[in-house]
Amino acid sequence: MPDQVSPLILFRNQTFRSLWISALASNFGGLVQAVGAAWLMTSLSDSQNMVALVQGSVALPIMIFSLLAGVFADNFDRRRVMLVAQAFMFCVSIILTFMAFEGWLSPWLLLGFTFLIGCGTALHNPSWQATMGDIVSREELPSAVSLNSMGFNLMRSVGPAAGGAIVAIAGAAAAFAVNALSYVAIILALLRWQAPARDTHLPREPMGSAFAAGLRYVAMSPNLLRVILRGFWFGLSAIALLALLPVVVRETLNATAFVYGVMLGCFGMGAVAGALSNASLRTRFRNEIIARGGFVGFGASCLVLAFSTNTILSGAALMLAGAAWVLALSMFNVTIQLSTPRWVVGRVIALYQTGTFGGMAAGSLIWGAIAEQSGSAEMALLGAAGLLAVGALIGYPLPLPEFNGLDLGPLNRFKEPATRFDLNYRSGPVMVMVDYEIAQEDVPEFLAAMSLRRRVRIRDGAQQWALLRDLHQPEHWSESYHVPTWGEYVRHNERRTNADAALSDRLRVLHRGEGSPAVHRMIERQTVPLRDDMMQKEEENLSEV
Repeated sequence: MPDQVSPLILFRNQTFRSLWISALASNFGGLVQAVGAAWLMTSLSDSQNMVALVQGSVALPIMIFSLLAGVFADNFDRRRVMLVAQAFMFCVSIILTFMAFEGWLSPWLLLGFTFLIGCGTALHNPSWQATMGDIVSREELPSAVSLNSMGFNLMRSVGPAAGGAIVAIAGAAAAFAVNALSYVAIILALLRWQAPARDTHLPREPMGSAFAAGLRYVAMSPNLLRVILRGFWFGLSAIALLALLPVVVRETLNATAFVYGVMLGCFGMGAVAGALSNASLRTRFRNEIIARGGFVGFGASCLVLAFSTNTILSGAALMLAGAAWVLALSMFNVTIQLSTPRWVVGRVIALYQTGTFGGMAAGSLIWGAIAEQSGSAEMALLGAAGLLAVGALIGYPLPLPEFNGLDLGPLNRFKEPATRFDLNYRSGPVMVMVDYEIAQEDVPEFLAAMSLRRRVRIRDGAQQWALLRDLHQPEHWSESYHVPTWGEYVRHNERRTNADAALSDRLRVLHRGEGSPAVHRMIERQTVPLRDDMMQKEEENLSEV
């Protein structure tokens, strides 16, 4: 997707600018808190595994609860979801601060509080990411994602150093207090923002159906599965560096909490550079090349950190790691959002985050255990570098998709048909049949098209899909599928995107009958009713006269 305009032009958008600035304050506080928690753990426990688990305790709830949060993002007011998440984290941070000042924290209690903050992050993130598509246009979305990454990593370049200084001067409890105060800015910004009204002409999707719809959409979308796989692999391997960095600083560099903050600041500066160069790189290289460069660059950084005892060299390696981190994860994020229609984007983002943060949570456990068993972080970092190299090689058979050819806006061809039955959106089950007349010479092309149609139908909510051919009239074919209710039938058809139009047009061309293919919509009865539905409706109408 050509994009030579500076992403900074998005700051002309007042809503984006206000939320972005408030997110800076929140990110700063979160990074200060992360430094405080990681360094406090080194004084509460001598176990390297426990230090690594600080990272894992934040990533684990994102893995566990992201899909639920994605359902909330797609079915509820995203602004309210984010307000609830931020208020929850604010309260948890206040309690954490109080207990730290009183000296009541144990290693497992500290992990419990970081886990709760991770729960708030899990609830917030899908709504926050999906909201970008509500604030900016599709063409501006890659720049919005890059600017969000830049904002986070801009704070990463100063937040950890500031956090290290705060911990060194005033202790970890002061770092937790800074984090608690940082939530105020984004809560106020969300309260001021007037979110766009949501379409409510259909009833809210039931939670179970919404879960299933998100899983089904991803399962029937090979390109999305590739991105999620690569995100998981990157998270699993790359987290070793961040999880074990406190150990590297303390034992390999023989340095203090302030130097640990400076090292994270180097990582942040590299990430800012990566975010600013992202738009330029997208115009010159394919998505897969950029992602592969992220894997290779981060692997090289792990190799340097495994052996370096020089602070300057380690800082330079962390700058490379920061750039590689942003290039890879921003590419995954943008690809996910531009490969997903708006009706399910929250759930798909959540599944991507489940994969990526699940990899980080598992990686924190694995690399911490390896460092614990070997007695140093060196072996863990070498293993992570090898795994990152494998992740780059995976891109040859399973490259990331390009996202410049898909128009996933709603097709808007469907109009809810009038029926002679007294239906409501809960009526059902409904069976649908579509009749085609196909010439024998067109059968191979028709079957190829119907193979794609089957995937699209199931992806968008159809059940028990089947293709039938008349034994007595071989040119007559029928496509059939079921949906649980009339409301789900309407929802199924409204999910069709502009990218699906070519397939529908192709099937219409192959149809040799008069007019368009005939559509039969039938309500199912599992038992034989004693009264006719039409008669019942007429009697109800007469009773109202």
